[in-house]
Amino acid sequence: METNNEYKLVPDFGYCFGTGWRVMTDNFLRLFLVIIILAIVTAPFKMFNFHFDWSDLYRGPWHWGHNWAHNWGHNWDNDWFNLGTFGIFAAFFGLLAMLYAFLVAPVFEYGGNMIFVQAVRKIKPDFEYLIKGFMENYLHIILANLLVFALVVLGLFALIVPGIIIACRLAFVSYIIMDKKLDPIEAVELSWKLTRGHGWQIFLMGFVSIFIIIFGLILLVVGIFPAIMWVCSSFASLYESVLRQKEPHVETPLAETPSAETV
Repeated sequence: METNNEYKLVPDFGYCFGTGWRVMTDNFLRLFLVIIILAIVTAPFKMFNFHFDWSDLYRGPWHWGHNWAHNWGHNWDNDWFNLGTFGIFAAFFGLLAMLYAFLVAPVFEYGGNMIFVQAVRKIKPDFEYLIKGFMENYLHIILANLLVFALVVLGLFALIVPGIIIACRLAFVSYIIMDKKLDPIEAVELSWKLTRGHGWQIFLMGFVSIFIIIFGLILLVVGIFPAIMWVCSSFASLYESVLRQKEPHVETPLAETPSAETV
């Protein structure tokens, strides 16, 4: 039953999106800031989209690139040179991108997910969660992210459908890692247990979320931010509602902070 201090948390498609909308509007500025930060920390991926063109050097001072390329062109095959030398640079930047994707980005993403859970629990979002993973359970975050990625990829290789099923059943791993501080194996097992009976609902929510985000992009692009906030709030409300349904004995910080501040 819903009270003044608590959202109505029911593990149902409509209720999750309805509660997610309320969570987003009640904490709009704080959650908007979280989404902005997450967008910024993923920006480095664009830096590794490495392209090289001799004409870029030609436009440089003294046209040194043109002369250098011209001289080398008489002695070496330029195609081989580009493929060899600059292929190494491309591989190096690709390696950096991969390391960033697996060793840095997950910490921010997991922390961001936990902030949305805090908002659902009517706790003032703690921005320290965005970096707290680097100081507390960094190894668990990295290993859990790697484990989920590997399981989903293996499932996708097995005719795609198993990968979708695994992705849906492990949708709560990031929340569990941050919320309960479990190790990766325990987090995967608990997510599988909690999502039993909710797989189709998670799939449907993910499917609908695609259209919500597309609609946000259509609204002059800026609508993408509230769209993502709504989706994240909805999945956080699903996690919290399923957690309370299947683990009613688990105490949440909500009871300790009944008058948490919202924006």
